Amino acid sequence: MGRWLLLALLLIVVDQLTKIGFDHALRYGERVNVLPVFDFTLLYNKGAAFSFLADQPGWQRWFFTILGIGASAFILWMMHTHRSQHRFMLALTLILSGALGNVIDRIAYGHVVDFLLFYWQNWYYPAFNVADAGITVGAILLIIDEILRLRGQHARSS
Repeated sequence: MGRWLLLALLLIVVDQLTKIGFDHALRYGERVNVLPVFDFTLLYNKGAAFSFLADQPGWQRWFFTILGIGASAFILWMMHTHRSQHRFMLALTLILSGALGNVIDRIAYGHVVDFLLFYWQNWYYPAFNVADAGITVGAILLIIDEILRLRGQHARSS
């Protein structure tokens, strides 16, 4: 399990370094065009995914912090009990690193630092960061892992 935790730590470090770098390089709300569909930006999210509850007076900071810590504890327990399932462990590692990366932001700054912005013409995907990408890729990998696991069970029972 140590190598998975080391990977999670590495991803948390990358997440935090990129957030610090963009927070120092850009002014809040500034955008730097990289591609016709992608900008670097600097935005702060006091809510959760897609700015859910961002307009609340501040209780959401601690709610999402506690939720992230609780989810991380559950993930660590799941990792401890499923050590031999490598794809599952990778998915959990990605989600763990993302959850803790955003918890660090909430505790340190009261908001999550976002800096990646994809768009097409007048449509914008909400800005996100390395931690958010880890959570998303980890969730997709969890779904793929479950589909492949069920396929394998079905093939063995046939």
